[in-house]
Amino acid sequence: MAWGLVATIKAPADDILRFAAYHLQAGAQRLFIYLDAPSDAYEALHAHPKICVTLCDEAYWQSRGRNRPPKHQSRQTMNANHAYGRASDVDWIIHMDVDEFLVAEAPIDAVLCGLPDTVTVVRVRPMELLSDSTDLFKAFIPAGPERERIVAALYPTYGPHLKGGFLSHLAGKIFVRTGVPGLKLRIHNAFQGNEMIKAEVDQPNVQLAHCHAKTWGDWQRHFRYRHASGSYRADLGPARARDRGGITMHELFNMIQRENGTEGLRAFYDEVCTATPQLCTRLEEHGLLRRVALDLDTKVAHHFPDATSV
Repeated sequence: MAWGLVATIKAPADDILRFAAYHLQAGAQRLFIYLDAPSDAYEALHAHPKICVTLCDEAYWQSRGRNRPPKHQSRQTMNANHAYGRASDVDWIIHMDVDEFLVAEAPIDAVLCGLPDTVTVVRVRPMELLSDSTDLFKAFIPAGPERERIVAALYPTYGPHLKGGFLSHLAGKIFVRTGVPGLKLRIHNAFQGNEMIKAEVDQPNVQLAHCHAKTWGDWQRHFRYRHASGSYRADLGPARARDRGGITMHELFNMIQRENGTEGLRAFYDEVCTATPQLCTRLEEHGLLRRVALDLDTKVAHHFPDATSV
């Protein structure tokens, strides 16, 4: 049961090679990597027999019959569907970002092979990296009446404004069967015509390790973009209903910056993101602390031994 992935990436070459090497080691048979900007990783990717790498330059978008979409979400979606149409040598494909890594308790191909033939879409839920660590993650909290109580206990100041205690998405990503007529990929879902295909299975044996905020400096470098156009943008909804005092992450960060500036953002980061002993203890008490050794550089050395960028 062969599987592959598709990713549209604009990142340092080292990060691109780490992402690719990790998933080759995890058993991916095909990686469709669309470079959103020129990268020194191109030659190493191009030389690998399991990787189809595409530079999304002006000529590429002209070949697609359009100008480069201004929103990165639109570029991701178009490239994901382009790859889906090319993915004839794999049975399943998943769209991912460069800071996401599939973590499985068993070989991923075996997990997928065990699914009924009637299942078209499989959802993989995220866990989010605790910053200033390389192997500690906060686990996904399933929806339900206990989620708000747990999040408030974990993050006493900012919990009410965090969806599931995460900075980024809770939806995770989806594996979809290839060759399904009329199937169209989105970032977190798939459609057939105008109907969203229900993810009939949440796959607990595979998780998405999301390295959203590796360090304070890393988070700061990405903050302005995410606040304007990414995972903290204004059009995303609040964690709780407005009539219960809910505000969006965009509004929360506006308020923090207005009242306390960078010091306020740092206080938020320290409570919500950092692997402090206090937060790790609270997560462990709720069964939500995960330890995962990604071992990225070792995998790069194995799969890209001649690469000079890492």
